[in-house]
Amino acid sequence: MSTLDVIIAGGGPNGLLLACELRLAGVRPVVVERLPERSHEHRANGLVGQVVRMLHRRGLYERLSGMPGPPIPAPRFVFGGLPLLLDQLPDNPLTILGLPQPELVRRLEAHARELGVDLRYGHDVTAMAQDGDGVTVEVNAPGGTQELRARYLVGADGGHSTVRKLAGIGFPGVTREDTVSRSTHVSLPASVLDPGTGGVRAGDVHVPPFFHFRTDHGVFVYAPFAGGPMVTTLEWNRPADEQAEPMSLDEMRASIRRVLGADIPLGPPEGNGPHLLRRLTGGNTRLAESFRAGRVLLLGDAAHVHSAIGGPGLNLGLQDAVNLGWKLAGTVRGWAPDDLLDTYESERRPVSERVVMHTQAQSALISPGAEITALRELFAELLGEERVVRHIAELMSGADIRYDWGLTEPHPLVGRWAPDLEPTEGGENLAELMKTARPVLLDLSGALGNAAERWNDRVDLVEGRVADGPTALLIRPDGYVAWASSDREPDLETLRTALTRWFGEPA
Repeated sequence: MSTLDVIIAGGGPNGLLLACELRLAGVRPVVVERLPERSHEHRANGLVGQVVRMLHRRGLYERLSGMPGPPIPAPRFVFGGLPLLLDQLPDNPLTILGLPQPELVRRLEAHARELGVDLRYGHDVTAMAQDGDGVTVEVNAPGGTQELRARYLVGADGGHSTVRKLAGIGFPGVTREDTVSRSTHVSLPASVLDPGTGGVRAGDVHVPPFFHFRTDHGVFVYAPFAGGPMVTTLEWNRPADEQAEPMSLDEMRASIRRVLGADIPLGPPEGNGPHLLRRLTGGNTRLAESFRAGRVLLLGDAAHVHSAIGGPGLNLGLQDAVNLGWKLAGTVRGWAPDDLLDTYESERRPVSERVVMHTQAQSALISPGAEITALRELFAELLGEERVVRHIAELMSGADIRYDWGLTEPHPLVGRWAPDLEPTEGGENLAELMKTARPVLLDLSGALGNAAERWNDRVDLVEGRVADGPTALLIRPDGYVAWASSDREPDLETLRTALTRWFGEPA
């Protein structure tokens, strides 16, 4: 039995993007997906946060969005059902890509196949064993049981991850059982639509679009997506027997009546779909005890689950994939430092913890009760302050991430997302330079010379100029700055130390 480079269990967005990152880095992954075909499940409605900029730096934003040019910051958003007015920020960090998850999966799959990814549907992981050299995986496949062996196995197989369970990794957290969420695609008559705001009216109640409208009885959301409008309700402590029958439009109509105290004449959705008609009871907030067990790693929902409020799930999971991809590729290809793969968890776990924190805070802000109403009034006042809006926007987008590598007085950019620059005379910007998913050393000083020559099999050297800012930047494939200088003659010794730290011993 031949040994594969990497097996990825799970063909959703996270698994597909990881496969693409590995292929760009010269590694051949095999993606095994238990479903017989690409998933059409309508879970997320789009991407929110830093991952949109990351996809732009891979040349995927235009392909996914269907729009030319770089991502444009969102002028407004919501936090805990409260308006977050972002157009007041001089440098708004929060970008959005509205794309239903089935379409995101379809386009990422097409990209993966173009890169030569081996994608196998109808392959369900049922057992695995690992040793010092690799992982042997048992798979139920259309032709019968198969054994596959790879140097590494990645579980990108969701919150109920089989890989996580087989690896013996605990998944502690909390489960809420007191909430019922309903979401459906619908059609609506023009008589209930407000052409001025784009919102919807129910009796005397006016609900703005994409706004979490909270009442004493629950929450209502109207989302006029391009593919068709969607309505969502959230209620607390409903009788269990209400969930005995399959979800229906009549059930949604009754839920809206309870929440808003008025009727909205819902009709069945138009078009071919896929259409959403979903009821979810309760919810989980959980974080894996470890993101790695030997040669097994966890990605996305297999490593962390949380409330979907604010849409952080794909931002977190897809950035996990980009963080892991180049590190796993370097380990497979043999140039990575011994501890490089360990930095996947040390960097991404704190980010996951912050997402858990802010989704729990947002869930609290939409809960019922007079004391929550008072808390919302206070929060609304705070969100009138620009510095508070910036703090929340950076938190939700992930723009506040600064990886802590234990350095003494590092350059302010080290550990942070690399700024957008156009360092070359031809106007080639950083997004163009990072499409290949290789590290980039930007020499903006003209003083680096051949200091990085012995890493040129792994690192691209680009010379250029910028009017203001740093004189040199070493940027990792995930877009974060590994080393930086603002000196006219950068310290070459610290550069070589950073190159060795992240990209191994020189050739």
